[in-house]
Amino acid sequence: MGPDKHTARPGGRRILMVAVTVVCAVTVLAAPGTAFAAPSPTPSSSTSAAPGASASPSPSVTLPADKDLEAVREKLDDLYHDAAVATDAYNAAQEASQQQSAQIVELAKKIVEGQQKLDGLKARAGRAAAAQYRTGGLPDTAQLLLSDNPSQFLDGAGLALQGGRAYKDLIGQLTRTQQDLKQYAADAADQWNKLEAGRKAKAAAKKKITERIAAAEKLESQLEKKQKERLAELEREAAYKAQTAWLDTGILDEIHSKASAAGQKAVAFATAQLGKPYVWGAEGPDSYDCSGLTSQAWASAGRPIPRTSEEQWKQLKHIDVKDMRPGDLIIYFDDASHVAMYIGDGAIIQAPRPGRTVSIGGAGSMPILGVVRPDA
Repeated sequence: MGPDKHTARPGGRRILMVAVTVVCAVTVLAAPGTAFAAPSPTPSSSTSAAPGASASPSPSVTLPADKDLEAVREKLDDLYHDAAVATDAYNAAQEASQQQSAQIVELAKKIVEGQQKLDGLKARAGRAAAAQYRTGGLPDTAQLLLSDNPSQFLDGAGLALQGGRAYKDLIGQLTRTQQDLKQYAADAADQWNKLEAGRKAKAAAKKKITERIAAAEKLESQLEKKQKERLAELEREAAYKAQTAWLDTGILDEIHSKASAAGQKAVAFATAQLGKPYVWGAEGPDSYDCSGLTSQAWASAGRPIPRTSEEQWKQLKHIDVKDMRPGDLIIYFDDASHVAMYIGDGAIIQAPRPGRTVSIGGAGSMPILGVVRPDA
């Protein structure tokens, strides 16, 4: 729920209440949650498994044909890919909410400070008005003109001029401070609304992710042990075929760049995470998702980068594949839903998808969208 309709009014008591409410609400709407990134699916045009692929055969029944298990693999890839896309959306909303929360807190501080300043200015204006009342309501210049002492008039004329300017400046400060308070309150209301919208977006993304992963796990659970083993073989064969095709282009003959000092640190960090499980939304130290691994690796190298694979693709400098070096990030699929770190010799380190661990794979085992360099 956003601020009430009185938030934008600069009244002292109401403004202070808004500031306190805003700070308290931030702790609720922006409570640390799992911010997560995309797994590494393989896109496919198939969206349904062949009949009987999920049925459990009796011991006397032979395994389904590879084409049926291939349909299962493609269905799983589709489900994990959908989860990956939703994951990036969740990550983006989470990252934005953290920034909005910080802005709301800063605005709340400005509101409190502005109200204190306004109270002080009003007190000064009140004292000036009281002094004028005690002198019969005459302006300082009029009192000087009525003085019988010419020397006092001459000496006081400059002071009266300064006093008039000071009073005018006081009124100007009062007006500006009131305007600032009104703007701070309006900005806080705007950030509040964005924070609430982000909370809803995160909830919707999380629901989609959990639904897709649950569906994939259910499909896998319906396979017999030998079917699962053969399915794993098909996955490895598909990755090997894609990697071989990539290497056959002669690309490694063109890649000769060495890692930068920061890149070496990022690769060392990523390598130290090998074997840790993929968990969507995780940024370590015990588990990671794909962009959680890459962002933390580069943070350890002293180069903070965006949290999501999509923003890494958007914000970091693009590098030609032939010019990439260890530490660079390879972005996969047309929607930038997966990211891995290049470590040289045609290999990557990645957090693949739910049910897998941080591992080494072939850089060309998935469709490459492009390469980005965090320390360009």
